Amino acid sequence: MKISGNGLLFIATLVASASAQTNAQRCDPQLGICLETYFDPVYGAQYAWGFPPIGDTKYPNEFVGQWTIPNAGLWAGVALGEGMNGNLLISAWPNAGSIVSSTRQAANYVQPTQYVGPTLTTINFVQNSTHWKWTYRCQNCTTWNIGGVAGSIDLTQPGAFGWAYSTTGLTTPSNPQSNMLAQHDDARLWSFPKPSAVVTEATYAAYLTAGSTTTSKSTTSASSTSTSATSTSASKTTSTSVGPTVSATPYDYVVVGAGNVGLVVADRLTQAGKNVLLIERGGPSTFNTGGADFAPWLTGTKYTRFDVPGFFEAEFSSSNPYWWCNDIATFAGCLMGGGSAINGALYWYPPDLDFSASSGWPSGWQTPDSAYAALAARLPSTETPSPDGKQYLTQVYDVVSQLLGKRSFTALNINTNPNAKNFVYGRPDYNFVGGERTGPLGAYYVTAKARANFKLWQWTYVTGLVRNGAQITGVRTNYTAYGGNGIVPLTAKGRVILSAGVFGTARILFQSGIGPTDMLTLVQGNAQGGPNLPPQAQWINLPVGYNVSDNPSVNLVFTHPSVDSYDNWAPIWASPRPADAAQYKANGTGVFAAPSPKLNYWEALGSPDGKTRYVQGTARPGASAISTVYPYNASQIFTITVYVSSGLTSRGRIGIDNTMYAKILTPPWFQDPTDKTVIITAINNLLSTVNQVPGLTMITPDNTTTITDYVTTGVVGSNHWVGSTSIGTNATTSVVDSNTKVWNTNNLFIVDAGIVPAQPMCNPSAMLMVVGEIAVPKILALAGGA
Repeated sequence: MKISGNGLLFIATLVASASAQTNAQRCDPQLGICLETYFDPVYGAQYAWGFPPIGDTKYPNEFVGQWTIPNAGLWAGVALGEGMNGNLLISAWPNAGSIVSSTRQAANYVQPTQYVGPTLTTINFVQNSTHWKWTYRCQNCTTWNIGGVAGSIDLTQPGAFGWAYSTTGLTTPSNPQSNMLAQHDDARLWSFPKPSAVVTEATYAAYLTAGSTTTSKSTTSASSTSTSATSTSASKTTSTSVGPTVSATPYDYVVVGAGNVGLVVADRLTQAGKNVLLIERGGPSTFNTGGADFAPWLTGTKYTRFDVPGFFEAEFSSSNPYWWCNDIATFAGCLMGGGSAINGALYWYPPDLDFSASSGWPSGWQTPDSAYAALAARLPSTETPSPDGKQYLTQVYDVVSQLLGKRSFTALNINTNPNAKNFVYGRPDYNFVGGERTGPLGAYYVTAKARANFKLWQWTYVTGLVRNGAQITGVRTNYTAYGGNGIVPLTAKGRVILSAGVFGTARILFQSGIGPTDMLTLVQGNAQGGPNLPPQAQWINLPVGYNVSDNPSVNLVFTHPSVDSYDNWAPIWASPRPADAAQYKANGTGVFAAPSPKLNYWEALGSPDGKTRYVQGTARPGASAISTVYPYNASQIFTITVYVSSGLTSRGRIGIDNTMYAKILTPPWFQDPTDKTVIITAINNLLSTVNQVPGLTMITPDNTTTITDYVTTGVVGSNHWVGSTSIGTNATTSVVDSNTKVWNTNNLFIVDAGIVPAQPMCNPSAMLMVVGEIAVPKILALAGGA
């Protein structure tokens, strides 16, 4: 999903502790200085900082910075705080052998304007055939006042800065206050260990004399529109490398993706004593991962956006949804925890059918009782997520239970009998503790990070695998300072486990010469991907991207006079109901201790093809969209989402385009018309007793649309993707074998939703963690590995 917005930077408030692998002291051999440096894994840029001692009187309110930017970047920028608005911005670009720079400000997501006061002094500027590098001094830069609001850089604790990068130039490149011709290509934030960037006064003084110096001071007149361009006496160089390198360390296991499954895998491997590197392309999420994206009313607490279950609906309404991957054509979480940090958190222990042979699982995966027990021990489920043991916003449950009761559905605690999935309903189960989203980040990650043999890289993008025939020898990343080429080596018996999700793992395989020829040909023609592909004779033709499945779902909107729509969840982030906000802030209890779902039900349906398909329903206050001719009270709306789960037969295909953008090639919904027939039947069954519940009215669809037409035009996906790298018994119809090893490779494994051959019964979070619990012992038991 492309994050959009106007202006220099489009980043959200997120403060995080440092990741040692992407922030490190790196030395510039040309200037003889060492700075705390962040490596941007997306474009290969570097941003470095050095601050004088806190409270220093000789060098007050200033710092030294260094940017190393690929030549494709026609301008770049940084924000000196946790967002564009209200923070000092610095922008710079090369022009005619010199650097042009300016300090700017923004009060909204529009073209930033000049900020008067700071002085930018170029210490050194150099440009070679691949990069431009600017070392500068920024005086009067650590405090500012924008729009009457004071801001500053707090050097006593870690924080976040932001970067912007553009391959489109400026209207007048010689003018420091020139407008940008277009919005940046990309803008993100990085966690930065600011205390680590503070140096002694003597070291800081050495920074200032590291190169020839020319000064460009922002004008003191507010009406002025430009300042002079800066230049240096440093001549261009033809050296092939601008930035320093970091020594590469080999690992027994490299796990790609710190999502729902990758966290389980990394934890169990380190528990077994293996030396493990876990690579995550995004950054922190929950408080215990270093996240600090706080709602205005929760500032100063431990409750971040990703810790508070009740913020689930806000993930889809934010103007700054930085947590979504911006190179995948569907919702995918690019942050610690992946989808488990941002989903509805429904937590269902899987029924035996999920791992049955009839669902496509090979021998050895059936009825994995020990894995079920391991998951339940680490993450018990609860129907009462609020620590006070009370239920909140129960009206939707009360109304829908009446509706289902008229059809003789039975109420039960769903996770006490996972195999009971016909004519049953119950309250949602979650794995929360203390009113906070827990999941694998609150369990598996906690134990993994406590071990010395566990290493985590955040903000690091995997661009492929280094492969010699069947043998994987390394993992290629955008962290090119690592080993000088960004390649993470393996130990002699090392292995790689891909847990990057249905779309992410498939793309890595394509970029590694594994998959259908049409996809590999696209990589071959890509300027960045092509040179890194193995020789065509070593391509491995496997059905990567085929067999994908996602629940087709249909939203039905109702009203009932007893229902509280909870303002359709609109004000929960910025201005929630005061009593509810105060309650949660005080002790983690109340409405915000749970996300929006309030009831789930299941029904088994026969079909003309003789197969049994299961239908799940989820009911919640509010509605994402309403289309109706009926008058209605918006404060009384609620939604029942109906979708086909286990037994679903429709399949689609995913892949990439020539820019490596991951996309849906063949939509999986209703490819088999029987699936559509079943969901229509399920909806008609649900509606058959609406008139028996006093006050209950369906407003979407209304009486101008038939159920059949509404299902045809209104079907959406559930974002429960599985099957792109299916497990199986042969290399013709599957991508991995029964041990999750990729066919025709020696040491490459996949453990994520992609290997699941068919839709599971329920929301798949718990089921996928069970996949991880089953897979790791199989991988460790397989001969030949570390």
